[in-house]
Amino acid sequence: MRIIGTVGLPGSGKGEAASVARELDIPVVTMGDVIREACRARGLDPTDHHGEVAVALRQEEGEAAIAERSLSMIREKLTEHDVVLVDGIRSDTEVERFEEAFGSDFVLIAIDAPFEVRKKRIERRKRDDPNVESLKDRDERELNFGMGEAIADADMTIENTKTIEAYHKQIRKVLEEGEYNDLQR
Repeated sequence: MRIIGTVGLPGSGKGEAASVARELDIPVVTMGDVIREACRARGLDPTDHHGEVAVALRQEEGEAAIAERSLSMIREKLTEHDVVLVDGIRSDTEVERFEEAFGSDFVLIAIDAPFEVRKKRIERRKRDDPNVESLKDRDERELNFGMGEAIADADMTIENTKTIEAYHKQIRKVLEEGEYNDLQR
């Protein structure tokens, strides 16, 4: 059993890593989906209220709220698969919660890309409305969750600065060849 978490600032490539995992038939639990579901449960549009609800969940249920809500989804996928990718870890507290739940079977991969590269990616994907929240504001919010500490404590870092094909090749190598298998926390 192996749980692979990804952490990185917006636009770094976490979603692309999840896409590669899905291509390899590795199930993905997306922590952002937990927040989108909470938005809808509150009658809010996730596009406009994602950040606000993420903050509210952590205030209402504790800093590990999103990780806690993700555990049952991860465990369900582990009943049929040996590996699960957890997309979008945001804090050291979430990392600690996954380590408590899965011990040495949990591996954290940081995905890194410079601000300008991430900004261009986000502008191209046209999924995020820059009028709602700027990338700098999103970075600041996520770093305030403790993302910087989670990135610093990752078991490995993948630099995502080249082509999408090169990045997919890196992710595939990690997922298929299990480069993370030798990593110990």
